[in-house]
Amino acid sequence: MAPQSDAVPVARLRPQPPEADRPPPAALLPNVGALVHDVARLIRRRFERRARQTGLPITRLQARVLLRIARNEGDSQATVATVLDIEPIALVRALDRLHEEGLVERRPHPTDRRVWTLWMTQQGWRMVARVLALNEEIRAEACAGLSPSARTALLATLDHMKANLAIEDETGAENAEPGATAATGQPAR
Repeated sequence: MAPQSDAVPVARLRPQPPEADRPPPAALLPNVGALVHDVARLIRRRFERRARQTGLPITRLQARVLLRIARNEGDSQATVATVLDIEPIALVRALDRLHEEGLVERRPHPTDRRVWTLWMTQQGWRMVARVLALNEEIRAEACAGLSPSARTALLATLDHMKANLAIEDETGAENAEPGATAATGQPAR
């Protein structure tokens, strides 16, 4: 028989916050932001892995830049960096690579010689088709088991959330009171 010890388990020595300071367990469950972040992270990982497996010669960031240019040919480098929320130097590196691959071209702005505009090449359009096909495969995997109406509702919901958050970003409402809406400045109800 082992001798009795007066030692107190380490776990009981740690001070526990008063119950009043603890959030309810439901508040600790993953929320919309956490789930959207996790889904986006997994989609990015899947894209990178699939791109390597299929021999796609561009990264996810380069594919993002390429798709942005395809949707808005003629935009300036500064606009693309702002819209994609990436540092200008990171964009320049991605554009250098896309230019070297013959996928995009930089053209001088017609009225401001300090500004470069971005345009697709024929080879770039072929790469866009490959990226879109890969994106479609990944989207189908991510949405497996969802009905067409559930997919439509998901996209509409995410688009609505994006619009809600973009309004505040665009109006500079970050100086408003927490919980206030961008349109009225009054608390949301």
